[in-house]
Amino acid sequence: MTAQRDVPVSGRGVLLRLLRRSALLAAGLWVGAGSLAVVSLGLGEFDLGTADILRVLGGGGTLIEYDVVVRDRLPRAVTGLGVGALFAVSGAILQRIAANPLVSPDVIGVNAGASFGALLVMTLVGGSGAMLVFGALVGALGTSAAIVLLALKHGLNGYRLVLVGIGIAAMLSSAISYLLVQAEYHQVLSAASWLTGSLANRGSLHVTVVACTVVMAVPVLLVLGRQLRVLELGDDLAKALTGGATWMRPALITTAVVLAAMATAAAGPIGFIALVAPQITRRLLPGGPIRLGPSAAMGALLVIAADLAARLLFAPTELPVGAVTGVLGAPVLLYLLARANRTGGTD
Repeated sequence: MTAQRDVPVSGRGVLLRLLRRSALLAAGLWVGAGSLAVVSLGLGEFDLGTADILRVLGGGGTLIEYDVVVRDRLPRAVTGLGVGALFAVSGAILQRIAANPLVSPDVIGVNAGASFGALLVMTLVGGSGAMLVFGALVGALGTSAAIVLLALKHGLNGYRLVLVGIGIAAMLSSAISYLLVQAEYHQVLSAASWLTGSLANRGSLHVTVVACTVVMAVPVLLVLGRQLRVLELGDDLAKALTGGATWMRPALITTAVVLAAMATAAAGPIGFIALVAPQITRRLLPGGPIRLGPSAAMGALLVIAADLAARLLFAPTELPVGAVTGVLGAPVLLYLLARANRTGGTD
């Protein structure tokens, strides 16, 4: 009897230790991301010290300092933190559902669908702002529905999802190229920067999009996040444990797609964050599944760091943040492909 009681107690102890480590890691990553964001407020063509930044944020400073910090750099930093977290959580959800480290919205074509929808609005309708957000959301949802329907055969297989997604992403890439060829010159210039993924010229609209998405996503993830562990046990066991609830997987996939779509609408399809951030977090927290909280913090940290590098490495020329994440993320993708090939698709 004693041995039987010790097993669940031991299991609860392991779970509590894992949750504690997860919370500490998330807190540390958010502190790092926030610190980098504050540093980014003072760096650029017009440098400011920490005391100057705090004075401006407190309502003081000159008009020039206010314009540089509050109107230019602060929306950029807040948007970067938000889209990094949204992309990372989206990737973490999809990777856990498909049980495959290669499944992320940028790899399987969700970001390409959002880009295609936004580009349709940008080039054919001439819309921007809220219309651009709507176009990205519709494009991402339509693309993800097509991917899931084509890949859904005897369950949601991770590799089938990747292959179907890559095929659809290639088709959408061709469609995007066609739209760019048909667009006017000034539309092409705007679209080219946006399609790479950029935090330049972010404003209150982008901050609002990110903030509203985060506020709406938190309660949804608190409810649905508990179901991820059940779904990882397999469809048959999940149905037995939940009384045949078939809504969990589509609801989680839809949530992941919406998060990626809104992040893409706010900053463009910043590549590899959704793929890399959950995998780094998993290796920092071995022995358990990918945690959504630390993944969000890691995504925010990576985007802020990449944007800071994009601004400073080739100053005064500024690179789109997506160019930096692409350079850093491509080797990680190759590593994951090689690892998946050795382990037969498991990680």
